[in-house]
Amino acid sequence: MGRLRDPRVRGVIFQIIAALGVILLASFIASNTITNLRDLGVNTGFDFLDQPAGFDISFSLLSFEPTDTHYRVFVVGMMNTVLVALLGIPAATILGLVMGVLRLSGNWLIARLVTVYIEIVRNIPLLLQILFWQTVIWTLPAVRDSISLGNVAFLNKRALYLPKPLFESGIGAVIIAAVLGMALAFLISHWRKKRREATGEAPYRWAAPLALIGLPLIVIFATGVPWTFDLPQAGRFNFSGGMHIPDTLVALWLGLVVYTGAFIAENVRAGIQAISKGQREAAMALGLTPRQTMNLVVLPQAIRVIIPPTTSQFLNLTKNSSLAVFIGYPDIVAIFAGTSLNQTGQAIEIIALSMLFYLVVSLTISLLMNWYNSATALVER
Repeated sequence: MGRLRDPRVRGVIFQIIAALGVILLASFIASNTITNLRDLGVNTGFDFLDQPAGFDISFSLLSFEPTDTHYRVFVVGMMNTVLVALLGIPAATILGLVMGVLRLSGNWLIARLVTVYIEIVRNIPLLLQILFWQTVIWTLPAVRDSISLGNVAFLNKRALYLPKPLFESGIGAVIIAAVLGMALAFLISHWRKKRREATGEAPYRWAAPLALIGLPLIVIFATGVPWTFDLPQAGRFNFSGGMHIPDTLVALWLGLVVYTGAFIAENVRAGIQAISKGQREAAMALGLTPRQTMNLVVLPQAIRVIIPPTTSQFLNLTKNSSLAVFIGYPDIVAIFAGTSLNQTGQAIEIIALSMLFYLVVSLTISLLMNWYNSATALVER
């Protein structure tokens, strides 16, 4: 009885009891669900993934036919969702950074215009904004009256048609050179940073950009530019050749970027204002220009305040992409948790797989951002 008076012992006991309670509750729910499904004559399991889907998908990064399986539908849905995140996160970050800095601009008109943008966008539901952008795209010309962008790209209410790159045998060497160039540029930048901290000097400012750009360019010209472009050609009713970005993807991308960018802008503004005014005054006293002060003094310190809430916005953008179902973009919710579920009736399995996908993506983004946050954190000497 004496050991039970120890708070640490009691804490361990309570945690064990709570864990057992959760396990028993989960077991009861699973057993009850399986029993009810069996009574209803619903088969459980993942055998449905090997069945033919029987429907087509309007946009896919992979080749897809109606005879392909529901597993293929799952893969296509995942890739389409990841595509939205990969396109949206960088664009929203750039927009938010620019808008956040401009909101603190000394120009009264610019600062007020940015404030209006942020306040309006943040207070309108995202779904309505996506529907708004879809409506705007529908006002574009029809296919036969497409807007020509230099005769290499075309825009209409159906899609954006772009040149499609066709890679040749030497592209592998170019990719390796690009990776090596990035690694070399990183090492040079790291060395210059250490040199600046030790001596106050950072020579060879041109070395990192030269490694990043020069090495791939040398390989590109040495291999004879190992790619060509398949240009879209206008037909009577549609375009042939090239690649197309459907209107639903453009509308979804615009809605997510504009909406998320407004929240990131507020994170940037808060991060900048968290830096004391004395830091700016000291930088100005050293002769730094306002641009140098922002780039070299304020933003490197503000980034430590900006990253944690911005990580949440990256996660929100990825999960909010599920609203694509309302405009017909074939993401994982629309085609797998929608069409495949309706055809197979395997609701539990399909929803569980969809939830697992979003969980893995969210944890991956969090892991990368937490690593970057720790890399930029102040280290006490």
